[in-house]
Amino acid sequence: MTACTSSSEARSHADQTPWSREEFERQLRALGRYYHFHHPYQRMMADGQLNREQMQGWVINRYYYQIHIPLKDAAILSNCPHRDLRRRWIQRIIDHDGRGDNAGGIEAWLRLGEAVGVSRARMESLDEVLPGVRFAVEAYLRFAQQHSWQEAVCSSLTELFAPRAHRSRLDTWPKYYPWVDPAGLAYFETRIGQAREDVRHGLEVTLSEFRTRPEQERALATLRFKLDVLWTMLDAMYLAYVIDMPPYQAIPTTEGVSEAVDSRAEAGASA
Repeated sequence: MTACTSSSEARSHADQTPWSREEFERQLRALGRYYHFHHPYQRMMADGQLNREQMQGWVINRYYYQIHIPLKDAAILSNCPHRDLRRRWIQRIIDHDGRGDNAGGIEAWLRLGEAVGVSRARMESLDEVLPGVRFAVEAYLRFAQQHSWQEAVCSSLTELFAPRAHRSRLDTWPKYYPWVDPAGLAYFETRIGQAREDVRHGLEVTLSEFRTRPEQERALATLRFKLDVLWTMLDAMYLAYVIDMPPYQAIPTTEGVSEAVDSRAEAGASA
């Protein structure tokens, strides 16, 4: 064996050495630089630069994400064989769907919609949800349904970075958006505590279940996928509400489309 080969194999072996729990957690938390809180849309929101339509558009499109969270968590439960974990994870569904006197996070989001001037009927119709948001959210749900329960749990770790975003809204909305009814901000207040508890559990599971180096790197890729989902949602909103490029805005009018179709049909017939 040559010295060069020995050195290469040594590096390859070192690359496969599992990270310690501390280093693995550090790697996961480092992905916070890709969290959607840093997206231009969110920066505009935090700086008081969004108008009423842009705020409403964000609330309407995020509602589509909110109503899919319990479905995602139900998929995790259906794939997880461990009773103790299921008993603990089911609380996430209750947090969003509610139970008894607890109206739940989805109801709180509907109240947030009312606080920014969006009626329940308008929100629940889903008519204004952007195609890009639908695509991203549904991709996330399919991920949870089709991948291992461990990967789906790991994907929830974007909550590592959520409390800062919730706190920012509680601090800045009353200052920059006084027309928003403060009662609607209860969702963010509640989620600060819930997210911290969810993070403790999700992180505990991820650090324990992803033990080999390839598994740990797959966990990082999984979390990055979820970060991409959240970022992509805001890309769609930025195009529609900030740049004023809503979906299909460049297509011809119905009359123009009909004329073009008739023209092509005639050309085909004459050929």
